[in-house]
Amino acid sequence: MTVPRVRRATLDECAGIEGAVVVIDVLRSFTTSAVAFARGASRIFAVDSLDAAWRAASRHPGALMIGAFAGGAPIPEFDLPNSPARVDAVDVAGRTIVLLTAGGARGLIAARRASFVVAASLVCADATVHHLRALGVPEVTLVVTGMYVDRDGDEDIACADLLEARLLGGDPAVDAYAARVRNSDFGRRFAAGSDPSLPVADLDLCAVADRFAFAMPVRRVESGDEVEILRADVERRPGMAAFAR
Repeated sequence: MTVPRVRRATLDECAGIEGAVVVIDVLRSFTTSAVAFARGASRIFAVDSLDAAWRAASRHPGALMIGAFAGGAPIPEFDLPNSPARVDAVDVAGRTIVLLTAGGARGLIAARRASFVVAASLVCADATVHHLRALGVPEVTLVVTGMYVDRDGDEDIACADLLEARLLGGDPAVDAYAARVRNSDFGRRFAAGSDPSLPVADLDLCAVADRFAFAMPVRRVESGDEVEILRADVERRPGMAAFAR
């Protein structure tokens, strides 16, 4: 087993990173994406601006538009907010999705110099590690996207800590990492239940480790202003819960 060197970076540093990059967005971009794949979505394209989103929509007629502004407010013209609970509540089987978010989606677009990019969240942490090991990368950079002036980003740092521990050969208990998602600055905003755009149901879906047995590698496409998030299934480990309503 290759034990890679592990580095850390922030969203603002994404553009300069080379090699293998894992872009982490637990609350909520890449939990939303994982739930969509688990519910049968066929393709997911990530973009980093409204203009790029509408161009993507023209390239993918009938696509389901999912997104939110910075802070979590939904985009009025879109079909759904960036919400795993809302995605879980509708039929996305066979659908193509265009995803626009200020954190995770922006990070995927920015990482243009990377050789490999993977989108990650706590729900697919173990599968992400399995995928990286299969690639045999000598070095990986974990990008935390959730740090802002008013947020500590610990939901993403917790996921990065878990990924790093496993990449280095450890097998830590996951409960403490899930608890950190709930207790992060952003997690507490969901738990408060006072903002309808930040529902508690989203936190309940995001603060679970290893729910899904697939990673989400990213493929660049010819348009240049979108990337495709792919589903890469891995062998399910004992203890991985089936995703059920």
